[in-house]
Amino acid sequence: MRQTGRFSPSRVWHGLDQTLLFTLAGLIVVGLTLSLAASPAAAERLRLADPFYFVYRHIFFVTLSVVVLMVMAALSPRGVRRFAGLALVFSILALIAVPFIGYEVNGAARWLRLGGFSFQPSELFKPAFIVIAAWLFSEESKGAPVPGRLIAVGLYLVGVGFLITQPDFGQTLLLTVIFGAMLWAAGLSWLHTLALGSLAAGGAAGAYFMLGHVRDRIAAFLAPSGGPGPTQTDMAVNAISRGGFTGVGPGEGEVKRYLPEAHTDFVFSVAAEEFGLMASLAIIGLFAILFARAWMNAMRLSDHFAQLATAGLAMMFGGQALINILVNLELAPAKGMTLPLISYGGSSMLTLAFAAGLLLALTKRTPGAYLPRAAGGATVRA
Repeated sequence: MRQTGRFSPSRVWHGLDQTLLFTLAGLIVVGLTLSLAASPAAAERLRLADPFYFVYRHIFFVTLSVVVLMVMAALSPRGVRRFAGLALVFSILALIAVPFIGYEVNGAARWLRLGGFSFQPSELFKPAFIVIAAWLFSEESKGAPVPGRLIAVGLYLVGVGFLITQPDFGQTLLLTVIFGAMLWAAGLSWLHTLALGSLAAGGAAGAYFMLGHVRDRIAAFLAPSGGPGPTQTDMAVNAISRGGFTGVGPGEGEVKRYLPEAHTDFVFSVAAEEFGLMASLAIIGLFAILFARAWMNAMRLSDHFAQLATAGLAMMFGGQALINILVNLELAPAKGMTLPLISYGGSSMLTLAFAAGLLLALTKRTPGAYLPRAAGGATVRA
């Protein structure tokens, strides 16, 4: 009896890139561990009756995220494009709704409230846009009668326009870098690359002079220490310094008791304080493995769409992690960006699981998915 078209969990499991899968699992486990360390203090600050309120919510969202990840990982490349397309349409509609029914957190209106769940549409827009832009680029490169690059640029401008008005300059910067790299990888000439790079630099300068919140963030970052009180990044750096090589011990950290976002944007500082330099390097190492493995797979994939989408998603995970860690080390202005799959946050966790599932689906080992290797191990390209 023919079984070709039937879904087989074991076939999906064996086709997944095990290095990527276990690296993603490692990041999720680290996130759960740090949630146990940081979240009870957050609940105490907010005077919640249950000290494990955020821990239970984190476990719930992790469970749901694992389901989302595995469902997405089972998709074919065509299924990846379809789900990404639906997610892109939904995220754009949600971004349109934010100015009207969204609510503010720390002066930025980026969230929609759906019952008891807060949703940040820009988080979903990123992976969906990356995949659809990769498809548009690949279709144009095949000679399809579709102005793929032009449509992708239009979608990028729509997304960036909404992000700037929220305001969310960190996500704008990350999306711009990823989109520029994908354009170049898709065959954009050096001349056009330089022209677009100049436009991006001009846009960044314009944002500094025209947008007060951007100017204030950069001014606060460049200002010398010794102001009226320590900033969140000052507290995070002090916590990292206290942690030293081995850390002060699980549950013994202080930063989580007075840093408002210790369980979200600054969870890296909690890890460094309580578990020390080795734990910090382990977290950085996990993200390095995730990026390097996904990038190497992208270079070997036979389908141009899968190559571009995988590379873009790899840059999204690596770039977001890099920005978050640099902010914790006070090497970049505060961005309000989570540490992927580690920070507390339902919206962030679910959308990053969605992106991780797409990444696993695109890198599955199926017949013809990868270019053959020569006897010496080099990839053979036609």
